[in-house]
Parts: sequence; structure tokens; C-alpha cells
Amino acid sequence: MKVLIIGANGQIGQILAHKLKKSNLHPVAMVRKAEQVDQFKSKDIETVVADLEEDFEYAYDGINAVVFAAGSGGHTGPDKTHLVDRLGAKKAIDLAVKKKVKHFTIVSALGADYNPSEWPDSMKHYYEAKADADKHLMQSGLNFTIVKPGRLTNDPGTNNITLGAEITKESDSIPRTDVATVLEKVIANQKAMNHSLELLSGSTPIDKAVEAL
Repeated sequence: MKVLIIGANGQIGQILAHKLKKSNLHPVAMVRKAEQVDQFKSKDIETVVADLEEDFEYAYDGINAVVFAAGSGGHTGPDKTHLVDRLGAKKAIDLAVKKKVKHFTIVSALGADYNPSEWPDSMKHYYEAKADADKHLMQSGLNFTIVKPGRLTNDPGTNNITLGAEITKESDSIPRTDVATVLEKVIANQKAMNHSLELLSGSTPIDKAVEAL
């Protein structure tokens, strides 16, 4: 199975690409700039240079599944967030429909489906964009998985999480490595399809948490 990773140059995307390379899945790293290719090419990971703000339909050639891990970040301005997290994601979803992709996984954010009154003013544009993209995916007709991690950290992964539609918060954060591992586990897992999943660090091993869906 060929898996297009949109946002492969991001921290989660890089980790996921290397994890998939060691699995029975075939990653294709989509990067925005030519100078970002070598870090993947040196690991024998297939790459495609494409820009979310331009035409990137060609990146889907031969693709079976998509992981949308791109993001402008929670601290960028509304304009960039709108272009990447909303419009870029929606374009990627529409192309997946056109190309009959089997499964589309998107990295959203914990709280994107909360009441807007719960969003901090400084992050409102970010949550609005994530919520809009999530809704578009759920209405697309694609097999989907929405992964909504809490505050992301660069701590070492623990491989222990809390995962589900509505979770009891054992923590407020999760290492990016563990997010990438969850993405790896849900890509080809029928149990994870058509679920919107909150994700935080917890006490359940990742394999067990995914199998329990």
C-alpha cells in the first residue's frame, strides 16, 4: 500500500515516514521544497515535491492512502492557517475523492469539535480551520480517521496513550513520536476507519488502544 504523507517535512511527518519505511507500507513523502528531498532520499524514501497552495494532483498518482499531517502551527496568523489547515486540507480531501483513495487520515487537534466558546481567542482561527477540515472529511464519503492529539511535545515516546471518541484526560499532552506511531497503526486498520479519535498520553499500550476501537 502506497501512503502519501502530506506535510512529511514536519516533525510528525518525518517520524511517520521513517516508521512506514520499516513496515510493510510504502511511504511517499510530499514536501514543498526541492531541498527537503535529500533527507528522505538518503533513507530510500520516495518523495514528491508539491505545494498545497498550488496544483498537487500529480502527487496522488498510484496512491492508496493519505495522511494529512501538514499544518501552519497554532501560533501562525489566520491567513496562513486558512491556506494550509483549511483550504489545503480540503483540497487534499477532494483530490482523494477524485482519485478514489481507500483511506484518508488527518491530524487535527484536541478541542476542534468543542463549543467555540471554549476556544482561546488567540487560537480560535486554528480550531476553526481544523474543525472545518474535519467536517469536510466526514462528509466526503471517504473512509477516514481523524486523530486529535492534545498539546504536542518532543519528549521521548512512551508507547502508552489514551485513545477514543471522548477520553478521560490522564494528561494534557502527547509526544510527537507517539502520535506518529498511532498514525502508523491506523492507516491500514479497518477498526480505525470512520472514527474521530481524541489522543493523549495515558496508560494503555498503543497496539492495545487501537485494537480496542
